[in-house]
Amino acid sequence: MKHMVTLQESEEGFSVWVPALPGCASQGATEEEALANIADAVREYLGVAVENAAASRNAYRV
Repeated sequence: MKHMVTLQESEEGFSVWVPALPGCASQGATEEEALANIADAVREYLGVAVENAAASRNAYRV
């Protein structure tokens, strides 16, 4: 799955975030590093979202 990211250069390197995933952000010294880091962040973000959804479904089972 692909997600659009916003990449911004700063004095320290590059900041990157995914507007569609609140709080999903990363950074890197280079553009390539920032993009690799955000790819990892997206995988982690979505993994946690899936775990939380499963836990919510299980909480209501009786």
